[in-house]
Amino acid sequence: MEQAQLYSKISVLPSDMQSEVNDFVDFLLNKRKKDTKAKKPVFGCAKGEIYISQDFDEPLEDFKEYM
Repeated sequence: MEQAQLYSKISVLPSDMQSEVNDFVDFLLNKRKKDTKAKKPVFGCAKGEIYISQDFDEPLEDFKEYM
């Protein structure tokens, strides 16, 4: 849709409806800003925060009777 067509359609609306259109346009702009602000995780960003203990592969004491 061309801007001139859009402007002509909006200009014939009553002022209260023009206000609603303005609010809706603001809503759409804010929605787009929120979508683009989502950060993607960077590879290695949690380095040093997660660890695996040395005995990770050792059998658990709770299951000794089953082994």
